[in-house]
Amino acid sequence: MRGALLLLTALALAACAQTARELPASRSAPAASRSPDAWAEEIARFEAADRISPPRPGGVLFVGSSSIRLWPALEADFRGVDVVQRGFGGSELSDVVTYAGRIVLPYRPRLIVLYAGDNDLAAGKSPEAVFADYQTFVTLVQRALPGTRIAFIAIKPSPARWALVDQIRAANALVRGYAAADPRLLYVDVFSPMLGPDGMPREELFVADRLHLNARGYALWRELLLPIVGHSARSLALVSS
Repeated sequence: MRGALLLLTALALAACAQTARELPASRSAPAASRSPDAWAEEIARFEAADRISPPRPGGVLFVGSSSIRLWPALEADFRGVDVVQRGFGGSELSDVVTYAGRIVLPYRPRLIVLYAGDNDLAAGKSPEAVFADYQTFVTLVQRALPGTRIAFIAIKPSPARWALVDQIRAANALVRGYAAADPRLLYVDVFSPMLGPDGMPREELFVADRLHLNARGYALWRELLLPIVGHSARSLALVSS
């Protein structure tokens, strides 16, 4: 199993390098963005854990920034599903692209649940740049794992970043339109139900920093994701039977 995982990792890294050469570069990130090297130690810890206990192929991979990393009961929330939790807090969508060959493709997931783009906009990236990185991620996955579905969780409307709401709406709209044209892509609208009747973010869904989710916020996300994650698990059971 470990040898197979190492081989898959090598192949995935080669696929990422090939795609990076072929795809046009996304719009350059502003100076506020952190270097991808900032996550090197965290990615190495994921790989060390994988060597000890390799995730089973065909599971559901949750990947992205702190909203994924901080999900406190992810496995319990999707009981009966082989869940892999690979969030690294503060990361941007471009970082997920950079490390896809190490913490995405080797797992051969049936479904990828992606939350990213929030930090990108906060760092000054444009909605178009976020969308370009999303397209790059989709291309990487579909070349290596053509049967894998990708569920993009909409960039959330947090009180702390409400000043960015126009950029958030624009980025979400770009992803939503793109996903609508491919049955392997899903757009999970958490944005709308996280707004109150006044059109403002629901404060009761966030912790004190008004950026990250509390238990009620994650319960809402679980409710919206459960039909998608549950369907993925049922499909795998049918294929395996």
